[in-house]
Amino acid sequence: MNPDLNGNMRDHANVHQLFCLANLESMNAHFIEQGLPSSERLLKLNELARRQMKVLLKSLSDKKLD
Repeated sequence: MNPDLNGNMRDHANVHQLFCLANLESMNAHFIEQGLPSSERLLKLNELARRQMKVLLKSLSDKKLD
């Protein structure tokens, strides 16, 4: 995301970023339920976000090659 943009981050996100964000929100709720501290949740969520976006972007580039 771009820190120079105003408003809700969802207003500036594409469909893939929105999909990833929804998944991260769900996983965060799950981690909270498990009692994980916020520092550990942040590390896990960051790793998940990177992995998910990498998969989504690869899927996009693969479709463009077809």
